[in-house]
Amino acid sequence: MGTVPVFASADEALDMVRAGLGYLAAADATQLGAAAQARCLKVFEQADAIGTAARASFLAAFTAGQGYADDAAYSARAWLIHQTHITAGAAVGHTAWARRSGTHPRVLAALAAGQVSESVGRQICLWTDKLPEDRRDTSDTFLLDAAAGGLGLEELAAMAGQLYERSRSERPDEDPDAAFKDRGVKLATTFGGAGVLHGDLTAECAAIVGQVLDALGAKAGKEDGRSREERYHDALAEAMRRLVAAGLLPERAGQPVKAWVHISLADLLLLLDGDSALQEQWTAQIRERWTACRAFASETGSEGGAWLDGDAAGAIACDAAMAPIVTGDVNVAALQDLVRLCVELDARQRDGARDAAWAALEQAVIGKAVDLVSGPGGLASFLRRRQLGARLGGPSLPLDIGYSETVPPGIRNAVVLRDRKCRWAGGCNQPASACEVHHTRHKANGGPTSTKDCLLLCSFHHQIAIHRWGWTLVLNPDGTTTAWNKDKTKVLHSHGPPARAG
Repeated sequence: MGTVPVFASADEALDMVRAGLGYLAAADATQLGAAAQARCLKVFEQADAIGTAARASFLAAFTAGQGYADDAAYSARAWLIHQTHITAGAAVGHTAWARRSGTHPRVLAALAAGQVSESVGRQICLWTDKLPEDRRDTSDTFLLDAAAGGLGLEELAAMAGQLYERSRSERPDEDPDAAFKDRGVKLATTFGGAGVLHGDLTAECAAIVGQVLDALGAKAGKEDGRSREERYHDALAEAMRRLVAAGLLPERAGQPVKAWVHISLADLLLLLDGDSALQEQWTAQIRERWTACRAFASETGSEGGAWLDGDAAGAIACDAAMAPIVTGDVNVAALQDLVRLCVELDARQRDGARDAAWAALEQAVIGKAVDLVSGPGGLASFLRRRQLGARLGGPSLPLDIGYSETVPPGIRNAVVLRDRKCRWAGGCNQPASACEVHHTRHKANGGPTSTKDCLLLCSFHHQIAIHRWGWTLVLNPDGTTTAWNKDKTKVLHSHGPPARAG
């Protein structure tokens, strides 16, 4: 790697790293020969390994000193997500390397020296993690030496397998639940709302799941042309529906389990009224927004419910209790007209002339105010009551009840569907099921119970950050949140509402 330069400070070293990487990123690689390109690619891998070791060292120290608490984060992982703006998966990877700085010091030393790539180093750690703790260090050294000698991943895997079997034969009774510790299931969703399910099941779990899928996934008759995989998929969906309908699930966040399904106005109009001018006008806009909502849910999980359209929406709406919740968007374009009309109305009021023109101007102010808070599409509650028919045109639930000892279901559901996760200003990915409804002004101080005065906070940010550490959180009129600590030396701001395409 050459001579290690001497720097006066960490900041100077970081500036040099940024300058060097910036130079290479701006360089025209096509002007270099293949030999120079190959050398750069090799050095990039070494730099990645060295950077991994450096990050692990700093993150381990940051975690040990609970530096993340200065930003009211409940863990180093949460701090990484919201302060360095990386994905949850990347944060998990970084914190895993920070832990390995204590459990696999030889691997970290090899990374710091650029002797092994990050990916191979990680694989060695995963292999030797399965060994008894007193064998990991020597096994790490053994595999690192083999990698340095030129052995490929296949040969390293074979050697790791031999080390594992040898440790088992020498300690046959040790850690009989090792397979149980490797259990796990992960559900990921795509922009289109489809799911990808994979995991490692214990023998007992696999047996139970297999029995359920076999029982509910049997062929329905000769005309059933579904494949085995399709029948298993449908059986899983049927099993989940039966479980929810049976009422056997425990409560989540103090509320009975519900299956929230979001269906767009365009699809409801298809179901209820058939073709209409309103549907023609709204369909394109609704489809675009629905795609955005599904994409958001694909990253945050299913806490906000399933976002359905088309045939799937029709199927779920056929036999479901519907609870319409009206939402709107601020139409900023209406603000200038509203201000102008208010100035004209004020001038007429000063003159004392309450004539037909004054009444018309007053109605125009009211209409423009409605346009401002309801978005470009018009007054949402009017559409629900007058356009959707009796099935969805029932009485509205109150969303502002003044002082109350409890949060009524109507307000709770509206807050959950609006926020979908913890609304802490510094960022938090805790889902709605792990959150509590927080009054931005405490009930003891007369804080009202309404959607504009309540938001979701996870237990940590609600009970610890606010009620123990003295942080203050406010919900701004534009939907963003702001928080500051007890002595007001640190202020956190959430991002604004996402910009719309076009």
